[in-house]
Amino acid sequence: MPVLSRQGAAITVVSVTLVVAGRLFGIFELFVLGAGGAALVVAAAAFVGLTRVHLDVSRELRPSRVHAGQPATVHLRVHNRGARPTPVLTLRDVVEGIDGAACVVLAPLAVDQTVGATYSLPTDRRGVLAVGPMEVRVSDPFGLATVSTAGAPVSELVVWPAVEPVLPLPLGPGDARDRDADPSGTPGTYGDELYALRPYTDGDDRRLVHWRASARYDHLVVRQHERRAPGRATIVLDTRLGAYEGETFERAVSAAASIALACARHQLQVRLITAAGHDSGFGGDHRHLEGIMEHLAVVQQRDLGHLPTLVASLRRPGTDRLGPAAVITGTGADGSGLGGLGEAGAPAITVVAFAAAAAGRHAAGRHAVRGGRDGSAIVVDATTTFEAAWNQALASPGPRTTTWASVTGR
Repeated sequence: MPVLSRQGAAITVVSVTLVVAGRLFGIFELFVLGAGGAALVVAAAAFVGLTRVHLDVSRELRPSRVHAGQPATVHLRVHNRGARPTPVLTLRDVVEGIDGAACVVLAPLAVDQTVGATYSLPTDRRGVLAVGPMEVRVSDPFGLATVSTAGAPVSELVVWPAVEPVLPLPLGPGDARDRDADPSGTPGTYGDELYALRPYTDGDDRRLVHWRASARYDHLVVRQHERRAPGRATIVLDTRLGAYEGETFERAVSAAASIALACARHQLQVRLITAAGHDSGFGGDHRHLEGIMEHLAVVQQRDLGHLPTLVASLRRPGTDRLGPAAVITGTGADGSGLGGLGEAGAPAITVVAFAAAAAGRHAAGRHAVRGGRDGSAIVVDATTTFEAAWNQALASPGPRTTTWASVTGR
């Protein structure tokens, strides 16, 4: 159904006023002028109402997943499959989070003609950005009336947190090797150190047979070596309400994404845990890393969880091999973000706390003594980047497991 534009509505009001004034005052010229304007509006509405367009419209996001701050574009493709040329077309794409909409005006398309158009999307904030639905608007040559039809459906752009080039979590002794008693391993799966001897079973590689021991035991035995397993790294993100000041939670989410990406690139099995109860489990493939980034894209602060209890539970006897861990939190308005974590710390745990500019040095000095047990802490204020603070702390010479190191901006 045709809809009048602002110009069409204004001309309609003026035309009706002129017609009424011409009738009341007996001025024929005003009556004719008003009637002409009204006729023009009616003709415009009839033109767009009778216009039929047959289009194939598609929208593609390139890429559909992007880190905050990286470019993302929308590529539109419009094909005229009708039997006659189209009028001027306006493609209107609603984009969540911005004022108005993205509008693309296309010149008339000939029969079987295909054209493309491109526009950029805002990616300054992490989250899920909805694009669409699209409207294809047809208007008359004077722009007095329009008619809209559906174009492309809603598409979603997932904006992952921004990442910085940081060093991965350092592996401690024993973190990069694991013993496996699986009898069906292959020589390429194992390291060089002999772990044990075991009876031969069907499917074992004959190259692993220990002939001297087999002669002694009167049955075949094979070497079982120590298998090198990929190292593991755990990232704990504090999502409690009140743990952060200002925009420091966004910096913490970005830090978690940066560490996860750095560890994955160094062939580590990565695990993400939040104070709200999310646990990704360990994984090292591309799909697992994407799952972590997807969760970090939408994670929000919640009034749920107790961080010191969560960190302590990771070190309980009987739990799965943890590997090095990074606990990411904030100092909060009262500097309580680091409170209690020193007692739960272990040589493999590094605490990263984000503080406001005014509280960074004060928080660092106050908690440096509290963390006297094995572990390390990095306090990052607003005057320095996480990349600089993290890389400086990990690259510092000497044992990092004896004192709590504080890094703030200068």
